[in-house]
Amino acid sequence: MSQFSFEYPLLLLVVLLFVVCAKFCKERSRALFFPHVKTLMAQGNSNSSLLNIVKWVGIIAAVIALASPVITKSYSNSKKEGRDIVLILDSSDSMRQPFDATYRSRFEVVKEVVGDFIQRRKDDRIGMVTFADIAFIASPLTFEKKFLTDITKMQKMGIAGKRTAINDAIVQSYNLLSKSKAKSKIAILLTDGVDNMSKVPFQDVKNLIEKRDIKLYAIGIGDERDYNGAYLTALAEAGKGLAFGARDASTLKQIYDEIDKLEATKIDDKKIVQHTYLYIYPLFLAILSLILFIYLRNSRGV
Repeated sequence: MSQFSFEYPLLLLVVLLFVVCAKFCKERSRALFFPHVKTLMAQGNSNSSLLNIVKWVGIIAAVIALASPVITKSYSNSKKEGRDIVLILDSSDSMRQPFDATYRSRFEVVKEVVGDFIQRRKDDRIGMVTFADIAFIASPLTFEKKFLTDITKMQKMGIAGKRTAINDAIVQSYNLLSKSKAKSKIAILLTDGVDNMSKVPFQDVKNLIEKRDIKLYAIGIGDERDYNGAYLTALAEAGKGLAFGARDASTLKQIYDEIDKLEATKIDDKKIVQHTYLYIYPLFLAILSLILFIYLRNSRGV
């Protein structure tokens, strides 16, 4: 936003002093005695008016320069530090069990909550890994929220099998994030079961998580007997994150809300004010007017 103003506006009142002086302070000049004085004075009227114009242009321009006209521009320089997030979703057969009062399956509820989470992450890239017997990349890291929301809605149980390969899904997710250049990288694991299909053993996965600069959140849903809470806690601690448990849909939403707050996008908002001083222009005009005034006055002998 640009705004014009004077740095010293009170100095503009100096013009009034010149106006008062022009009215009451009479200029004294030498008296000349020769014939035809009236004729010469009539011829000098035009010269006198031109001198007055040049004189007052110089005076006003000089006063404006003293008042220091300035254009002020202020704007915010907001630097947003987004994150790269991979959502790891369990699509095993156990996700068919009802999870809320409407008897919707756990998987349907999860897709709804995850879809809401995706829409709120405006400045992040988000990817998705779905797993059951095998783990596969359902979506690469992308800023396209509509595309990712559509992919989430299209996810079906049974495509990747019926059992649970949590370790393999984590490896797949970490491989996806390994190519990321973001300063902050996050993986959010959601499952309702116990790993019974992975080719990668737990200790190897734990070592991988500890070595990588990727924060891991682990969410177990359903009854506590359905998933291994200690196992998820160990994974989350290795990834410097947190483990959660959700027995119903509202608790699951609260968990994603909490993760959203914990991983809020950093915004470095700096207000920058830029001043452009314009005094040089009226000052140049004032000097030019003064030189012209002296030249005209000397050349015409006024």
